[in-house]
Amino acid sequence: MASMASLRTLSMTTAATAARRIVAPRTVSMALGTTSTQIQVQSQSQRRGMATEKQLANKIQSTKNIKKITSSMKMVAAARLKGEERRLAASIPFNQWTYEMFSEPKFLEEATFVDFPQKVLIVPFTSDKGLCGGINSFISRGVRNMIAKLDEQSKQADVCVIGEKGRGQMQRMLTGNQIKRTCTDVVAPGNYTMASALSTELIKAGAETDYDAVIMVYNSYKNAAVYNQMYKVITPLKTGGEESETGGSSNEALAGYDFDSEKAESMSDLYEFIISTNLYHSFMDGAAAEQSARMTAMEGASSNAGEMIDKLTLQYNRARQSRITTELIEIISGASALEKKK
Repeated sequence: MASMASLRTLSMTTAATAARRIVAPRTVSMALGTTSTQIQVQSQSQRRGMATEKQLANKIQSTKNIKKITSSMKMVAAARLKGEERRLAASIPFNQWTYEMFSEPKFLEEATFVDFPQKVLIVPFTSDKGLCGGINSFISRGVRNMIAKLDEQSKQADVCVIGEKGRGQMQRMLTGNQIKRTCTDVVAPGNYTMASALSTELIKAGAETDYDAVIMVYNSYKNAAVYNQMYKVITPLKTGGEESETGGSSNEALAGYDFDSEKAESMSDLYEFIISTNLYHSFMDGAAAEQSARMTAMEGASSNAGEMIDKLTLQYNRARQSRITTELIEIISGASALEKKK
């Protein structure tokens, strides 16, 4: 009986050992299969969480193309700035004689506007094209603040906008029917013929008869990196001998002159000429500031594009390294599985 029991125990042990030998390779293969599945799931999750190499390569190429465009626009703006500087220098003596009759331009920032008359027509100068930084936003915000301060002083103000960008911004900022006229698609570079046509439109809008003063708000060019927001106050010329409402001495300057025609008619023509010369100077000053701002903006855009290219290149290299590492892990795992099967 003992021998029979020992024989059964031996046979069961041999069977268990054989079973383990048969099951062991399957267990190893299942474990290897699980490891490979985990690697595939991890690689898929990484691909979902970050851009692929092809996407990053496309982004790098598109960013390089944008950098080429912004660099070219910077060079074009720099070339145009030279022409605008020459035209501005020619317009300064053409307009400077009016400062003897009215006050010189003043800084728009932190101005109180207490010297303004009761009803004014504000003429802001903006550009028709974008990609020039915040040059138009500065003018729009300045006009909005000016109108707010005039409302606090119980004064009236209407707006005649020059430039497509300023029209769009001020239509969103201003309420009611404050924008009386708009002038867009102005041919560049500007000339005195264009300024004369604009002055005629302002006269038709009642600049001489319905308003106590015309306020021109524009960007004043200082150098290639600096421009300031300025404003001019131009009051109608009176023939009664009294001083202008802004404290100027326009009537005293013309009191000693004789006129061949009616003095009122001559004053009206002179006032329109004064408006046209100031429009011409303001437009030339704003055009030079626009080109300098566009040159600075395109330089900043090119610099930002270069930084973005560096970051995308780093991401591309990391994604490529991750792919190569994953492929190496899969190759090594497969080789190990084959060795263990042998």
